[in-house]
Amino acid sequence: MDNLVIPFGQLSIGDVAKVGGKNASLGEMYRNLVPIGIHIPDGFATTADAFRFFKKENRLDQPIRDLLHQLDKNHFANLRELSVEIKKLILDSKIPTQLETEILNSYQNLCQAHGRELDVAVRSSATAEDLPGASFAGQHESFLNIRGNEALLKAVKSCFASLYNARAIKYRFDKGFDKIEIALSVGVQLMVRSDLASSGVCFSIDPESGFRDAVLITGCWGLGENIVQGAVIPDEFLVFKPTLKKGKYPILSKKIGSKTKTMVYAESGGIVNVDTPIERQKEVVLSDPEIQTLGDWSVKIENHYGMPMDIEWAKDGISGKLFIVQARPETVHAEKDPYLVKEFSLLEKSKVLVSGYSIGSGITSGKVRILHSPSESDKLQSGEILVTEITNPDWDPIMKKAGAIITAKGGRTSHAAIVAREVGALAIVGAESALQSLEDGDVVTLDTSSGKIGKVYQGALQWKVIDHDFRGLQLPKTQPMFILADPEKAFDLSFFPNQGVGLMRMEFVVNNSIRIHPMALVHFDQLQNQGEKEEIENLCHGYTDKKEYFVDKLSQAVATIAAAFYPKDVILRMSDFKTNEYANLLGGHQFELSEENPMIGFRGASRYYHDRYREGFRLECEAVKRVREEMGLENLKVMIPFCRTPEEGEKVISLMADFGLKQKEKGLEIYVMAEIPSNVILAKEFARIFDGFSIGSNDLTQLTLGVDRDSEVLGDLFDENNPAVTWMISQVIREAKAAARKIGLCGQAPSDNPNFAKFLISQGIDSISFNSDALIKGIENMIQAENER
Repeated sequence: MDNLVIPFGQLSIGDVAKVGGKNASLGEMYRNLVPIGIHIPDGFATTADAFRFFKKENRLDQPIRDLLHQLDKNHFANLRELSVEIKKLILDSKIPTQLETEILNSYQNLCQAHGRELDVAVRSSATAEDLPGASFAGQHESFLNIRGNEALLKAVKSCFASLYNARAIKYRFDKGFDKIEIALSVGVQLMVRSDLASSGVCFSIDPESGFRDAVLITGCWGLGENIVQGAVIPDEFLVFKPTLKKGKYPILSKKIGSKTKTMVYAESGGIVNVDTPIERQKEVVLSDPEIQTLGDWSVKIENHYGMPMDIEWAKDGISGKLFIVQARPETVHAEKDPYLVKEFSLLEKSKVLVSGYSIGSGITSGKVRILHSPSESDKLQSGEILVTEITNPDWDPIMKKAGAIITAKGGRTSHAAIVAREVGALAIVGAESALQSLEDGDVVTLDTSSGKIGKVYQGALQWKVIDHDFRGLQLPKTQPMFILADPEKAFDLSFFPNQGVGLMRMEFVVNNSIRIHPMALVHFDQLQNQGEKEEIENLCHGYTDKKEYFVDKLSQAVATIAAAFYPKDVILRMSDFKTNEYANLLGGHQFELSEENPMIGFRGASRYYHDRYREGFRLECEAVKRVREEMGLENLKVMIPFCRTPEEGEKVISLMADFGLKQKEKGLEIYVMAEIPSNVILAKEFARIFDGFSIGSNDLTQLTLGVDRDSEVLGDLFDENNPAVTWMISQVIREAKAAARKIGLCGQAPSDNPNFAKFLISQGIDSISFNSDALIKGIENMIQAENER
C-alpha cells in the first residue's frame, strides 16, 4: 500500500484525488510559493486511501451505504438522524495501527524539526471540495490548538466523521455530488499563534462586484474562525493591484470593524471566545506594510493558480510573521457572465430600519422571520426574510429557503456572505441593530443594489429591474462618461460600457463620509458648540491631527473611484457646496455666512482663495495630491466649479500650485465648469488658463434664462433646448475647439431627449456624462445621433 500520510512538501495541486482540494493547495503553495517568500506553515496530510483503509478495516462501507440509501431526498426529514448514526459508527471505530503509526511519526518529525511539541491545526479536506463552483465552505470540521498524540488521533477521527455532517450530506446532494464516492483527507498543519495577534481572509478580487483589480482583506483579533463564522464585524482593507505593482501606496480604503470578540486558546485546551477590550476594538489589526504584504501575496497566489482566490491568513503573535494558511478558488464569479448585468432601482423610499454590508445586488421584499437557531427552521416559510445573529453551516438548508438573509454580525467574508453568494440570495450582514429594529412578521424591502451598504426599508416598496447584455455593444465615438458621487457603487459601475467619469461630485463624500466642515477641523480648538466638538472627537478617533481625518477620508473615496475606472479619466469637481449646505456640516454654522441667495453667492472658485475657506481648500488639494502622487492614480483630473472670471481662474491655479498641485506636472489637467454666461462670453480667455471645459447645463440654463431651477412656478420656462441656451452651448464648444481644448457636458437632457444628444454631437462635443441610470439610454441616443450625422 502507498503511503497513507504525505508531507506538504511532496504534494501539488494535481493531488486533489489523493488529499482533497484544500490539502493539495497547501502542498502546492508550500512547494512553489515558499521559495518566492510567501510564508506557508509546514504540515502533512492523510490520503484518501487512508480514509478508505480506515473504513475497510472497520467494515463501515456497507453500513454507511445502507443508511444513506434511507435518506428522504424530498424533505430530508431524517437527515440529522442518519447523520448522527453514521458519525457514531466512525467515532466508535479504531484507527488501524499502520495509519496511526504513520500519523504519529509524521507529527513527531514535525515537532523535531521545530524543537518542541507543537500545537497543530487539524482540518478536513474532501476530494471534491475547493473546486470552482463548489467551495464546501464550513461543511466539514476543523480543530485548532491540538497538542499531543492522543488529541491528534481524536481530531483526525472527528474529521473523518465530519464527512457525514448533516449539512455536508445535504450540500453534496444540492451540488449533484451525492452519486460520487467522496473521500476525506486530513491536513495537520503547524498552528500559527494568531490567538496572540490577528487573522482573516483575503479575496484576490472584490467578492461582491467581481472587480479584478482589487484585493479585499478582512481581519480580526485572535483566531480567524470569528470571521468565517460571522461572529464579528472585521476590519476591511482594499488594495489596488496596478499601483501595488508599480510600488505606489496601493491601499484604497481602510474600514475599522467592531471586532467585539477575540478567539484565543483556552487554558484547558481548545479555544474560547472572549470580549475584546473597547480600545482594542478601535485599533486596526494590520499595519500598512502588512496590508501591502498580504495584497502582494494574494496577487502572487492568484497568478500562480491562474484564477481568483479565496485565501486565509494569520499573524503569529510570537514571531510577528504573517502566514497564508489556506487558499481555494473563488467560486462565485468563476461562473458569472460579466456581460450580463441586472440593474435594480427603487421607485419609492420609506424609513430605513437597519443597514449593513450588501451581499449580492438586487432588491426584494417580504416578511421578516427572526430565528435564533437552526432548530427553529420550521417557522421560516419559503421566500421570507431570515433575520438572525450569525450563521454557521448548520443554517445552510434554511438559508436556501429564505427570500433574503440579514445577520446582526459578520462581514463580507463571513459564512453567511459566502453561502448567500453561492446560492444567489441577497443578504445584509453586520446589520448590528437588526434584532432590535426589526420585528417578527414585519413587511420590509431589502435593497443591496446601491453599493456596499445595503438598507432595509419599512414596508413593501416598488422597484424596477433592467436586464442589460453588454456583449457586442459598440460605444459611440463621442465619449460616454459617468456622473458619479458614491464610491461604494464604483466597482459595479465599472462593468458598464463607459469611457470614465466626467464628473465626480466631492460633496457626496464630504456629506456622507466625512460629515465635518473642513474649517472646523482646521480650527478645532476654536469651536464653540460643545456637543459638535464631542461628535467630531469621536469621528476623528485614532487621528492625532484632525485635518488628516479629512484628507484621509476624502483621498480614500476619490482613490476608490479613480481605481475603479483606471486608467480612464476620472474628473473630480472640487467642492461646490453653497453656504447653507456647508453650514449643515458639523461645526459649519460657525464658519459660514448667512446669504439670501446662496445659489449665486459665496460658492465655487471664490471660496478657494478667500481667507474664510483657503485652509479648507488646502485639505482638498492635499487629498488630490495624495491620490495622484502617493497612490499613483494619475488618471485623476480636477475641475473648478463656478469660476466667474479668468482672473479668478488664475488665482485658483496659482493657489493649487502653492498647495502642491501644479498644472501639467505628472499630467495634471485642470478643467473649468462652463456654467455661467461669463464662461461662454470669455471662453477664449478661460481656454488660455484651463485644460478643458465641462458644461454644467443646469446652472447655465438657470443663469442664461434667469430662471430658478428649483422654482415650481417657473418650471415650464427651465429648458436646455431654449435657443438662448443652445446658442451658449454651441458657442462654448466652438471656442473650446478653436483653442484645442477638451469639452464635455454633464446632465440628464441627452438621455431624456434624443434631439438634444443630436444637437451636442452635431456641434462636435467630446464627451457626455450621465447618471448611471441614464447611461445606456444616453449611449443609444448618441449612437443614433452619430449615425444620422
